[in-house]
Amino acid sequence: SLGFQDVLSNGRNSPVASYKKLQGWSSDQNKWNEKLYPFWEEDDLRWKDCWKGGKVTAKLVTDSPALVGSNVTFVVTLQFPKCQEEDNDGNIIYQRNCTPDSPASQDQYVYNWTEWIDSCSWENCTSNHSHNVFPDGRPFPHYPGWRRRNFVYLFHTFGQYHQTIGRSSVIFSVNTANITLGKHIMAVSIYRRGHSTYVPIARARTTYVVTGEYKIPIFVSMSQKHDRNISDSIFIKDSPITFAVKIHDPSYYLNNSAISYKWNFGDGSGLFVASSAITSHTYALQGNFTLNLTVQAIIPVPCRPVTPTPPLPTSAELILKLYIYFSSFNPTVTTEASSNSDSSATVETMEDNPDGGCHIYRYGYYRAGISIVEGILEVNIIQMTSIQMTESQAENSLVDFVVTCQGSLPTDACTAVSDPTCQVSQSVVCDPITTTDECLVTIRRAFDEPGTYCINITLGDDTSQALASALISVNGGKPAQRSSSGTTKGVFIFLGLLAVFAAVGAFVLYKRYKQYKPIERSAGQAENQEGLSAYFSNFKAIFFPRSTERNPLLKSKPGIV
Repeated sequence: SLGFQDVLSNGRNSPVASYKKLQGWSSDQNKWNEKLYPFWEEDDLRWKDCWKGGKVTAKLVTDSPALVGSNVTFVVTLQFPKCQEEDNDGNIIYQRNCTPDSPASQDQYVYNWTEWIDSCSWENCTSNHSHNVFPDGRPFPHYPGWRRRNFVYLFHTFGQYHQTIGRSSVIFSVNTANITLGKHIMAVSIYRRGHSTYVPIARARTTYVVTGEYKIPIFVSMSQKHDRNISDSIFIKDSPITFAVKIHDPSYYLNNSAISYKWNFGDGSGLFVASSAITSHTYALQGNFTLNLTVQAIIPVPCRPVTPTPPLPTSAELILKLYIYFSSFNPTVTTEASSNSDSSATVETMEDNPDGGCHIYRYGYYRAGISIVEGILEVNIIQMTSIQMTESQAENSLVDFVVTCQGSLPTDACTAVSDPTCQVSQSVVCDPITTTDECLVTIRRAFDEPGTYCINITLGDDTSQALASALISVNGGKPAQRSSSGTTKGVFIFLGLLAVFAAVGAFVLYKRYKQYKPIERSAGQAENQEGLSAYFSNFKAIFFPRSTERNPLLKSKPGIV
Protein backbone atom coordinates (compact mmCIF):
# COMPACT_ATOMS: atom_id res chain seq x y z
CA SER A 1 0.00 0.00 0.00
CA LEU A 2 1.05 3.59 -0.66
CA GLY A 3 1.93 6.15 1.95
CA PHE A 4 1.77 9.95 1.74
CA GLN A 5 5.52 10.08 1.27
CA ASP A 6 5.30 7.84 -1.82
CA VAL A 7 2.60 10.01 -3.44
CA LEU A 8 3.56 13.54 -2.44
CA SER A 9 7.26 13.13 -3.11
CA ASN A 10 6.37 12.18 -6.70
CA GLY A 11 7.85 8.72 -6.33
CA ARG A 12 11.21 10.01 -5.07
CA ASN A 13 11.60 8.25 -1.75
CA SER A 14 13.80 9.90 0.83
CA PRO A 15 15.22 8.35 3.99
CA VAL A 16 13.01 8.64 7.04
CA ALA A 17 14.33 11.35 9.33
CA SER A 18 13.25 12.72 12.66
CA TYR A 19 11.48 16.06 12.23
CA LYS A 20 9.93 18.44 14.68
CA LYS A 21 6.17 18.43 14.29
CA LEU A 22 4.54 21.34 12.52
CA GLN A 23 1.32 22.55 14.06
CA GLY A 24 -1.68 21.21 12.11
CA TRP A 25 0.44 18.87 9.97
CA SER A 26 0.68 15.06 9.92
CA SER A 27 3.49 12.60 9.32
CA ASP A 28 3.92 11.47 5.72
CA GLN A 29 4.20 7.87 6.97
CA ASN A 30 0.39 7.67 7.12
CA LYS A 31 -1.44 5.43 4.66
CA TRP A 32 -2.88 6.85 1.44
CA ASN A 33 -6.36 5.92 0.13
CA GLU A 34 -5.35 5.01 -3.41
CA LYS A 35 -8.85 3.82 -4.34
CA LEU A 36 -10.42 7.23 -3.73
CA TYR A 37 -7.33 9.25 -4.70
CA PRO A 38 -5.48 7.40 -7.48
CA PHE A 39 -1.76 8.03 -7.89
CA TRP A 40 -0.31 8.47 -11.38
CA GLU A 41 3.32 8.57 -12.38
CA GLU A 42 4.56 11.52 -14.41
CA ASP A 43 4.46 9.56 -17.69
CA ASP A 44 0.99 8.08 -17.14
CA LEU A 45 -1.25 8.52 -20.21
CA ARG A 46 -4.27 9.29 -18.03
CA TRP A 47 -2.93 12.80 -17.43
CA LYS A 48 -4.09 13.74 -20.95
CA ASP A 49 -7.75 13.05 -20.11
CA CYS A 50 -7.86 14.36 -16.54
CA TRP A 51 -9.47 17.65 -17.61
CA LYS A 52 -11.91 18.62 -20.35
CA GLY A 53 -10.64 20.97 -23.01
CA GLY A 54 -6.93 20.96 -22.20
CA LYS A 55 -4.40 20.91 -19.41
CA VAL A 56 -4.58 22.57 -16.00
CA THR A 57 -1.39 23.97 -14.49
CA ALA A 58 -0.71 25.04 -10.92
CA LYS A 59 1.38 28.04 -9.91
CA LEU A 60 2.90 27.85 -6.42
CA VAL A 61 4.57 30.99 -5.00
CA THR A 62 5.88 31.94 -1.58
CA ASP A 63 6.91 35.08 0.31
CA SER A 64 10.15 33.40 1.45
CA PRO A 65 12.72 34.06 2.89
CA ALA A 66 11.27 33.90 6.38
CA LEU A 67 13.00 34.62 9.68
CA VAL A 68 12.94 31.63 12.00
CA GLY A 69 9.89 31.91 14.26
CA SER A 70 7.85 33.88 11.72
CA ASN A 71 5.29 32.57 9.24
CA VAL A 72 6.02 31.68 5.64
CA THR A 73 3.04 31.95 3.28
CA PHE A 74 2.25 29.96 0.13
CA VAL A 75 -0.28 30.70 -2.59
CA VAL A 76 -1.50 28.15 -5.14
CA THR A 77 -3.36 29.33 -8.23
CA LEU A 78 -4.90 27.03 -10.85
CA GLN A 79 -4.63 28.14 -14.46
CA PHE A 80 -7.38 26.62 -16.62
CA PRO A 81 -7.32 26.03 -20.37
CA LYS A 82 -8.27 28.87 -22.67
CA CYS A 83 -11.84 30.15 -22.43
CA GLN A 84 -12.50 28.40 -19.08
CA GLU A 85 -13.11 30.04 -15.71
CA GLU A 86 -14.60 29.41 -12.28
CA ASP A 87 -18.03 30.89 -11.50
CA ASN A 88 -19.40 32.08 -8.15
CA ASP A 89 -20.68 28.57 -7.26
CA GLY A 90 -17.30 26.96 -7.83
CA ASN A 91 -18.27 25.39 -11.14
CA ILE A 92 -16.02 25.56 -14.19
CA ILE A 93 -17.73 27.26 -17.13
CA TYR A 94 -16.86 28.38 -20.64
CA GLN A 95 -16.35 32.10 -21.16
CA ARG A 96 -18.92 33.64 -23.48
CA ASN A 97 -17.67 34.86 -26.87
CA CYS A 98 -14.12 33.94 -25.94
CA THR A 99 -13.18 33.26 -29.56
CA PRO A 100 -14.92 34.29 -32.81
CA ASP A 101 -15.45 30.65 -33.80
CA SER A 102 -17.01 29.56 -30.50
CA PRO A 103 -20.19 27.56 -31.27
CA ALA A 104 -23.38 29.19 -30.02
CA SER A 105 -24.76 25.80 -28.93
CA GLN A 106 -21.75 25.03 -26.72
CA ASP A 107 -22.61 23.76 -23.23
CA GLN A 108 -22.13 26.43 -20.59
CA TYR A 109 -20.44 24.11 -18.08
CA VAL A 110 -17.11 22.35 -18.21
CA TYR A 111 -17.86 20.81 -14.79
CA ASN A 112 -21.25 21.39 -13.14
CA TRP A 113 -20.38 20.27 -9.64
CA THR A 114 -23.37 22.06 -8.16
CA GLU A 115 -25.70 19.62 -9.93
CA TRP A 116 -23.76 16.67 -8.56
CA ILE A 117 -23.92 17.99 -5.01
CA ASP A 118 -27.62 18.94 -5.15
CA SER A 119 -28.62 15.52 -6.49
CA CYS A 120 -26.78 13.72 -3.71
CA SER A 121 -26.56 15.75 -0.52
CA TRP A 122 -24.31 14.98 2.44
CA GLU A 123 -27.17 13.78 4.65
CA ASN A 124 -29.10 11.66 2.14
CA CYS A 125 -26.34 10.00 0.10
CA THR A 126 -24.02 7.49 1.69
CA SER A 127 -21.76 7.41 -1.34
CA ASN A 128 -21.33 11.19 -1.08
CA HIS A 129 -20.56 10.77 2.60
CA SER A 130 -17.71 8.42 1.78
CA HIS A 131 -16.65 10.67 -1.07
CA ASN A 132 -16.07 13.84 1.00
CA VAL A 133 -13.00 12.66 2.87
CA PHE A 134 -9.28 13.27 2.55
CA PRO A 135 -6.80 10.60 1.44
CA ASP A 136 -6.08 9.70 5.09
CA GLY A 137 -9.82 9.13 5.78
CA ARG A 138 -10.50 12.35 7.70
CA PRO A 139 -13.77 14.07 6.69
CA PHE A 140 -13.84 17.47 5.06
CA PRO A 141 -14.36 20.37 7.48
CA HIS A 142 -17.94 21.67 7.38
CA TYR A 143 -17.34 25.41 7.38
CA PRO A 144 -19.68 27.64 5.35
CA GLY A 145 -19.45 27.03 1.62
CA TRP A 146 -17.42 23.85 1.94
CA ARG A 147 -19.56 22.07 -0.68
CA ARG A 148 -18.58 24.65 -3.30
CA ARG A 149 -14.90 23.88 -2.85
CA ASN A 150 -14.26 21.20 -5.42
CA PHE A 151 -10.48 20.91 -5.30
CA VAL A 152 -8.37 19.03 -2.75
CA TYR A 153 -4.89 20.47 -2.05
CA LEU A 154 -2.23 18.25 -0.44
CA PHE A 155 0.97 20.03 0.69
CA HIS A 156 4.15 18.21 1.62
CA THR A 157 7.32 19.46 3.27
CA PHE A 158 9.72 18.56 6.04
CA GLY A 159 8.44 14.97 6.21
CA GLN A 160 4.86 16.07 6.90
CA TYR A 161 1.69 16.89 4.94
CA HIS A 162 -1.20 19.33 5.20
CA GLN A 163 -4.54 18.80 3.43
CA THR A 164 -7.34 21.25 2.69
CA ILE A 165 -10.17 21.86 0.25
CA GLY A 166 -10.59 25.01 -1.78
CA ARG A 167 -11.50 26.65 -5.01
CA SER A 168 -9.19 27.69 -7.85
CA SER A 169 -6.82 29.49 -5.46
CA VAL A 170 -5.63 28.67 -1.94
CA ILE A 171 -3.43 30.58 0.49
CA PHE A 172 -2.01 29.25 3.75
CA SER A 173 0.85 29.95 6.16
CA VAL A 174 3.27 27.79 8.15
CA ASN A 175 5.11 28.83 11.28
CA THR A 176 8.85 28.25 10.95
CA ALA A 177 9.68 27.82 14.64
CA ASN A 178 10.15 24.03 14.21
CA ILE A 179 11.70 24.11 10.74
CA THR A 180 15.44 23.81 10.43
CA LEU A 181 17.36 26.67 8.87
CA GLY A 182 18.15 26.65 5.18
CA LYS A 183 16.39 25.74 1.93
CA HIS A 184 13.42 23.39 1.79
CA ILE A 185 10.99 22.13 -0.84
CA MET A 186 7.24 22.66 -0.66
CA ALA A 187 5.28 20.35 -2.98
CA VAL A 188 1.55 20.40 -3.68
CA SER A 189 -0.73 17.91 -5.46
CA ILE A 190 -4.21 18.99 -6.57
CA TYR A 191 -7.21 16.71 -7.14
CA ARG A 192 -10.60 17.65 -8.59
CA ARG A 193 -13.98 16.26 -7.68
CA GLY A 194 -15.14 13.31 -9.79
CA HIS A 195 -18.25 11.10 -9.95
CA SER A 196 -16.80 8.22 -7.97
CA THR A 197 -13.21 9.21 -7.22
CA TYR A 198 -11.05 12.29 -7.11
CA VAL A 199 -8.91 12.90 -10.20
CA PRO A 200 -5.37 14.29 -10.07
CA ILE A 201 -5.03 17.38 -12.30
CA ALA A 202 -1.77 19.17 -11.41
CA ARG A 203 1.37 19.21 -9.28
CA ALA A 204 3.77 22.01 -8.37
CA ARG A 205 6.90 22.57 -6.31
CA THR A 206 8.79 25.60 -5.00
CA THR A 207 11.77 26.36 -2.77
CA TYR A 208 11.50 28.36 0.43
CA VAL A 209 14.20 29.56 2.81
CA VAL A 210 14.22 29.87 6.61
CA THR A 211 16.91 32.21 7.92
CA GLY A 212 18.52 32.16 11.36
CA GLU A 213 18.57 34.68 14.16
CA TYR A 214 21.47 36.53 12.55
CA LYS A 215 19.89 36.78 9.11
CA ILE A 216 16.92 39.14 9.10
CA PRO A 217 16.12 39.50 5.38
CA ILE A 218 16.84 43.16 4.57
CA PHE A 219 17.18 45.19 1.38
CA VAL A 220 18.72 48.65 1.03
CA SER A 221 17.90 51.13 -1.74
CA MET A 222 20.15 54.14 -2.38
CA SER A 223 19.15 57.31 -4.20
CA GLN A 224 20.64 60.75 -4.85
CA LYS A 225 19.16 63.91 -6.32
CA HIS A 226 21.63 64.41 -9.18
CA ASP A 227 22.62 60.78 -9.73
CA ARG A 228 22.13 59.73 -13.36
CA ASN A 229 22.05 55.94 -12.84
CA ILE A 230 20.89 54.61 -9.48
CA SER A 231 21.87 51.02 -10.28
CA ASP A 232 25.61 51.53 -10.89
CA SER A 233 26.55 52.26 -7.23
CA ILE A 234 28.31 55.46 -8.34
CA PHE A 235 27.32 58.61 -6.50
CA ILE A 236 28.31 62.29 -6.35
CA LYS A 237 30.54 64.04 -3.86
CA ASP A 238 29.06 66.77 -1.65
CA SER A 239 25.47 65.68 -2.32
CA PRO A 240 23.42 63.72 0.26
CA ILE A 241 22.66 60.07 -0.48
CA THR A 242 19.39 58.67 0.88
CA PHE A 243 19.48 55.12 2.26
CA ALA A 244 16.14 53.34 2.72
CA VAL A 245 16.06 49.97 4.52
CA LYS A 246 13.29 47.48 3.77
CA ILE A 247 12.86 44.52 6.12
CA HIS A 248 11.22 41.51 4.50
CA ASP A 249 8.62 40.59 7.10
CA PRO A 250 5.35 39.69 5.31
CA SER A 251 3.95 37.91 8.37
CA TYR A 252 4.54 41.02 10.58
CA TYR A 253 6.64 38.99 12.98
CA LEU A 254 8.68 42.08 13.90
CA ASN A 255 5.74 44.46 14.24
CA ASN A 256 6.09 44.89 18.01
CA SER A 257 9.88 44.83 18.01
CA ALA A 258 12.29 47.61 18.88
CA ILE A 259 14.41 47.95 15.73
CA SER A 260 17.64 49.93 15.49
CA TYR A 261 19.94 50.59 12.52
CA LYS A 262 23.69 50.93 13.03
CA TRP A 263 25.51 52.46 10.03
CA ASN A 264 29.18 52.59 9.16
CA PHE A 265 29.58 54.54 5.91
CA GLY A 266 33.26 53.64 5.54
CA ASP A 267 34.58 57.19 5.18
CA GLY A 268 35.91 57.62 8.70
CA SER A 269 32.83 59.46 9.94
CA GLY A 270 32.27 56.85 12.67
CA LEU A 271 29.21 54.83 13.64
CA PHE A 272 25.71 56.21 13.35
CA VAL A 273 22.77 54.58 15.14
CA ALA A 274 19.23 55.45 14.07
CA SER A 275 15.73 54.27 14.88
CA SER A 276 14.38 55.21 11.45
CA ALA A 277 14.64 52.99 8.39
CA ILE A 278 15.55 56.02 6.23
CA THR A 279 18.72 58.04 6.69
CA SER A 280 21.06 60.17 4.57
CA HIS A 281 24.80 60.72 4.40
CA THR A 282 27.05 63.07 2.40
CA TYR A 283 30.49 61.94 1.28
CA ALA A 284 33.01 64.81 1.23
CA LEU A 285 35.79 62.84 -0.49
CA GLN A 286 36.09 60.98 -3.75
CA GLY A 287 37.01 57.30 -3.81
CA ASN A 288 35.67 53.81 -3.12
CA PHE A 289 33.96 53.09 0.20
CA THR A 290 32.42 50.04 1.89
CA LEU A 291 29.04 50.54 3.52
CA ASN A 292 28.08 48.33 6.49
CA LEU A 293 24.67 48.15 8.17
CA THR A 294 23.61 46.13 11.21
CA VAL A 295 19.90 45.84 12.02
CA GLN A 296 18.93 44.72 15.50
CA ALA A 297 15.40 43.66 16.43
CA ILE A 298 14.41 43.11 20.07
CA ILE A 299 11.30 40.91 19.92
CA PRO A 300 9.01 40.58 22.95
CA VAL A 301 8.09 36.96 23.66
CA PRO A 302 6.37 35.13 26.52
CA CYS A 303 8.72 34.66 29.43
CA ARG A 304 10.29 31.24 29.80
CA PRO A 305 9.18 29.02 32.68
CA VAL A 306 11.18 29.41 35.87
CA THR A 307 13.96 26.82 35.94
CA PRO A 308 15.17 25.95 39.44
CA THR A 309 18.91 25.41 39.87
CA PRO A 310 20.34 22.99 42.41
CA PRO A 311 21.28 24.70 45.67
CA LEU A 312 24.88 24.98 46.78
CA PRO A 313 26.00 21.98 48.84
CA THR A 314 26.00 22.42 52.61
CA SER A 315 29.00 21.58 54.76
CA ALA A 316 27.40 18.28 55.84
CA GLU A 317 26.76 17.24 52.24
CA LEU A 318 30.30 18.14 51.29
CA ILE A 319 31.76 16.02 54.14
CA LEU A 320 29.50 13.12 53.13
CA LYS A 321 30.61 13.25 49.50
CA LEU A 322 34.26 13.32 50.53
CA TYR A 323 33.69 10.38 52.88
CA ILE A 324 32.02 8.37 50.11
CA TYR A 325 34.80 9.23 47.71
CA PHE A 326 37.58 8.06 50.00
CA SER A 327 35.55 5.04 51.13
CA SER A 328 35.42 3.83 47.57
CA PHE A 329 39.06 2.82 47.94
CA ASN A 330 38.11 0.46 50.87
CA PRO A 331 35.12 -1.73 49.91
CA THR A 332 34.79 -3.22 53.40
CA VAL A 333 33.76 0.05 54.88
CA THR A 334 30.01 0.67 55.00
CA THR A 335 28.42 4.06 55.02
CA GLU A 336 25.12 5.47 56.13
CA ALA A 337 23.84 8.45 54.31
CA SER A 338 22.79 11.39 56.36
CA SER A 339 19.75 13.37 55.29
CA ASN A 340 20.58 16.31 57.44
CA SER A 341 20.74 18.86 54.62
CA ASP A 342 20.07 22.53 54.58
CA SER A 343 16.63 23.32 53.12
CA SER A 344 17.68 26.65 51.64
CA ALA A 345 15.58 28.25 48.87
CA THR A 346 16.44 27.38 45.26
CA VAL A 347 17.85 30.02 42.95
CA GLU A 348 15.64 30.89 39.97
CA THR A 349 17.14 31.91 36.62
CA MET A 350 15.50 33.60 33.65
CA GLU A 351 16.54 34.86 30.28
CA ASP A 352 18.66 37.98 30.42
CA ASN A 353 16.30 40.99 30.34
CA PRO A 354 18.27 44.22 30.32
CA ASP A 355 15.17 46.26 29.47
CA GLY A 356 12.93 44.56 32.00
CA GLY A 357 10.90 42.39 29.59
CA CYS A 358 11.16 38.90 28.17
CA HIS A 359 12.51 39.10 24.65
CA ILE A 360 14.79 37.59 22.02
CA TYR A 361 17.30 39.23 19.69
CA ARG A 362 17.42 38.97 15.92
CA TYR A 363 19.99 40.58 13.59
CA GLY A 364 20.37 41.43 9.94
CA TYR A 365 23.46 42.55 8.04
CA TYR A 366 24.06 44.45 4.81
CA ARG A 367 27.33 45.28 3.09
CA ALA A 368 27.92 47.11 -0.21
CA GLY A 369 30.68 48.92 -2.05
CA ILE A 370 30.04 52.37 -3.56
CA SER A 371 32.12 54.88 -5.54
CA ILE A 372 32.08 58.63 -4.98
CA VAL A 373 33.01 60.90 -7.90
CA GLU A 374 32.83 64.57 -8.84
CA GLY A 375 29.49 65.52 -10.34
CA ILE A 376 27.29 68.38 -11.50
CA LEU A 377 25.61 69.82 -8.44
CA GLU A 378 23.70 72.88 -9.65
CA VAL A 379 22.60 74.54 -12.90
CA ASN A 380 21.48 78.18 -13.30
CA ILE A 381 20.11 80.13 -16.27
CA ILE A 382 21.73 83.58 -15.95
CA GLN A 383 20.62 85.22 -19.21
CA MET A 384 18.04 84.86 -21.99
CA THR A 385 18.51 86.89 -25.19
CA SER A 386 16.29 87.15 -28.26
CA ILE A 387 18.26 86.95 -31.50
CA GLN A 388 17.65 89.51 -34.31
CA MET A 389 16.51 87.93 -37.57
CA THR A 390 16.15 88.93 -41.20
CA GLU A 391 12.98 88.79 -43.24
CA SER A 392 13.84 85.31 -44.54
CA GLN A 393 14.17 84.00 -40.96
CA ALA A 394 10.89 85.46 -39.76
CA GLU A 395 9.17 82.08 -39.36
CA ASN A 396 11.02 81.15 -36.12
CA SER A 397 12.11 83.02 -33.01
CA LEU A 398 15.61 82.26 -31.74
CA VAL A 399 16.57 82.62 -28.09
CA ASP A 400 20.01 82.17 -26.55
CA PHE A 401 20.18 80.78 -22.99
CA VAL A 402 23.38 81.37 -21.04
CA VAL A 403 23.76 78.60 -18.45
CA THR A 404 26.28 78.05 -15.67
CA CYS A 405 26.82 75.06 -13.39
CA GLN A 406 28.73 74.00 -10.29
CA GLY A 407 30.77 70.83 -9.95
CA SER A 408 32.17 68.81 -12.82
CA LEU A 409 32.08 69.98 -16.46
CA PRO A 410 29.07 68.75 -18.48
CA THR A 411 29.29 66.73 -21.68
CA ASP A 412 25.71 67.05 -22.93
CA ALA A 413 22.80 69.48 -22.69
CA CYS A 414 19.10 68.77 -23.10
CA THR A 415 16.33 71.36 -23.49
CA ALA A 416 12.73 70.36 -22.79
CA VAL A 417 10.01 72.78 -23.91
CA SER A 418 6.65 72.45 -22.16
CA ASP A 419 3.43 74.35 -21.68
CA PRO A 420 3.38 77.21 -19.10
CA THR A 421 2.44 74.75 -16.32
CA CYS A 422 5.54 72.63 -17.07
CA GLN A 423 3.29 69.56 -17.26
CA VAL A 424 2.78 68.84 -20.97
CA SER A 425 6.02 68.32 -22.86
CA GLN A 426 6.17 69.67 -26.42
CA SER A 427 9.73 68.94 -27.55
CA VAL A 428 13.07 67.69 -26.21
CA VAL A 429 16.41 68.46 -27.88
CA CYS A 430 19.75 67.04 -26.68
CA ASP A 431 23.20 67.98 -27.97
CA PRO A 432 26.78 67.13 -26.96
CA ILE A 433 28.71 70.11 -25.64
CA THR A 434 32.36 70.89 -24.98
CA THR A 435 33.56 73.04 -22.08
CA THR A 436 37.07 73.98 -21.00
CA ASP A 437 37.93 75.22 -17.53
CA GLU A 438 34.67 76.97 -16.71
CA CYS A 439 31.09 75.72 -16.87
CA LEU A 440 29.55 78.46 -19.03
CA VAL A 441 27.36 77.28 -21.89
CA THR A 442 25.23 79.16 -24.43
CA ILE A 443 22.31 77.15 -25.78
CA ARG A 444 20.30 78.42 -28.77
CA ARG A 445 16.77 77.17 -29.30
CA ALA A 446 14.10 78.00 -31.93
CA PHE A 447 10.40 78.56 -31.22
CA ASP A 448 7.86 78.05 -34.00
CA GLU A 449 5.02 80.07 -32.52
CA PRO A 450 4.68 83.01 -30.13
CA GLY A 451 3.53 82.27 -26.60
CA THR A 452 4.67 81.45 -23.08
CA TYR A 453 6.79 78.34 -22.55
CA CYS A 454 8.33 76.44 -19.65
CA ILE A 455 12.00 75.70 -20.37
CA ASN A 456 13.91 72.92 -18.57
CA ILE A 457 17.63 72.82 -19.32
CA THR A 458 19.59 69.78 -18.10
CA LEU A 459 23.38 69.56 -18.08
CA GLY A 460 24.90 66.13 -17.55
CA ASP A 461 27.98 63.98 -17.66
CA ASP A 462 28.49 60.22 -17.40
CA THR A 463 27.39 59.96 -13.75
CA SER A 464 25.36 63.06 -12.87
CA GLN A 465 22.92 65.62 -14.16
CA ALA A 466 21.25 68.78 -12.86
CA LEU A 467 18.34 70.88 -14.09
CA ALA A 468 17.26 74.52 -14.20
CA SER A 469 13.82 75.84 -15.21
CA ALA A 470 12.47 79.15 -16.45
CA LEU A 471 9.37 80.69 -18.02
CA ILE A 472 9.87 82.59 -21.29
CA SER A 473 7.50 84.67 -23.41
CA VAL A 474 8.14 84.59 -27.16
CA ASN A 475 6.63 87.50 -29.17
CA GLY A 476 6.89 85.99 -32.64
CA GLY A 477 9.18 85.87 -35.61
CA LYS A 478 9.24 89.58 -36.68
CA PRO A 479 12.68 91.05 -37.34
CA ALA A 480 14.26 93.05 -34.57
CA GLN A 481 14.64 96.24 -36.71
CA ARG A 482 10.97 96.32 -37.53
CA SER A 483 10.10 95.93 -33.96
CA SER A 484 12.46 98.82 -33.00
CA SER A 485 10.98 101.27 -35.61
CA GLY A 486 7.45 100.56 -34.46
CA THR A 487 8.49 101.22 -30.89
CA THR A 488 10.01 104.65 -31.82
CA LYS A 489 6.84 105.78 -33.58
CA GLY A 490 4.80 104.78 -30.60
CA VAL A 491 6.96 106.85 -28.27
CA PHE A 492 6.52 110.04 -30.35
CA ILE A 493 2.77 109.59 -30.59
CA PHE A 494 2.57 109.15 -26.83
CA LEU A 495 4.59 112.33 -26.16
CA GLY A 496 2.42 114.39 -28.57
CA LEU A 497 -0.77 113.28 -26.88
CA LEU A 498 0.75 114.10 -23.50
CA ALA A 499 1.54 117.72 -24.60
CA VAL A 500 -2.03 118.28 -25.85
CA PHE A 501 -3.53 117.07 -22.59
CA ALA A 502 -1.14 119.35 -20.62
CA ALA A 503 -2.21 122.42 -22.61
CA VAL A 504 -5.90 121.73 -22.18
CA GLY A 505 -5.40 121.24 -18.47
CA ALA A 506 -3.56 124.57 -18.10
CA PHE A 507 -6.34 126.43 -19.93
CA VAL A 508 -9.06 124.95 -17.71
CA LEU A 509 -7.15 125.88 -14.56
CA TYR A 510 -6.59 129.47 -15.86
CA LYS A 511 -10.28 130.04 -16.58
CA ARG A 512 -11.34 128.71 -13.21
CA TYR A 513 -8.96 130.56 -10.87
CA LYS A 514 -8.39 134.04 -12.54
CA GLN A 515 -9.67 137.20 -10.60
CA TYR A 516 -10.10 140.96 -11.32
CA LYS A 517 -8.32 143.31 -8.95
CA PRO A 518 -9.55 146.85 -8.08
CA ILE A 519 -8.19 149.70 -10.26
CA GLU A 520 -7.39 151.84 -7.25
CA ARG A 521 -4.08 150.69 -5.76
CA SER A 522 -0.78 152.13 -4.59
CA ALA A 523 2.11 152.89 -6.84
CA GLY A 524 4.22 149.92 -5.70
CA GLN A 525 1.34 147.59 -6.13
CA ALA A 526 0.65 149.04 -9.55
CA GLU A 527 4.19 148.40 -10.68
CA ASN A 528 4.16 144.83 -9.43
CA GLN A 529 0.76 144.18 -10.91
CA GLU A 530 1.76 145.62 -14.26
CA GLY A 531 4.84 143.39 -14.40
CA LEU A 532 2.77 140.31 -13.51
CA SER A 533 0.11 141.23 -16.05
CA ALA A 534 2.75 141.65 -18.72
CA TYR A 535 4.14 138.21 -17.90
CA PHE A 536 0.74 136.54 -18.16
CA SER A 537 -0.01 138.50 -21.32
CA ASN A 538 3.13 137.15 -22.93
CA PHE A 539 2.26 133.58 -21.75
CA LYS A 540 -1.23 133.93 -23.25
CA ALA A 541 0.14 135.32 -26.46
CA ILE A 542 2.27 132.23 -26.93
CA PHE A 543 -0.29 129.54 -26.09
CA PHE A 544 -3.53 131.45 -26.84
CA PRO A 545 -3.05 133.88 -29.80
CA ARG A 546 -6.69 134.89 -29.80
CA SER A 547 -7.70 136.80 -26.68
CA THR A 548 -10.92 135.88 -24.98
CA GLU A 549 -10.99 138.87 -22.65
CA ARG A 550 -14.33 140.76 -22.77
CA ASN A 551 -13.36 143.85 -20.73
CA PRO A 552 -12.13 146.61 -23.17
CA LEU A 553 -10.41 148.50 -20.39
CA LEU A 554 -7.62 145.90 -20.16
CA LYS A 555 -6.68 146.35 -23.79
CA SER A 556 -5.16 149.75 -23.09
CA LYS A 557 -2.64 148.30 -20.52
CA PRO A 558 0.97 148.14 -21.82
CA GLY A 559 2.55 144.48 -22.35
CA ILE A 560 -0.76 142.64 -22.95
CA VAL A 561 -1.19 141.11 -26.40
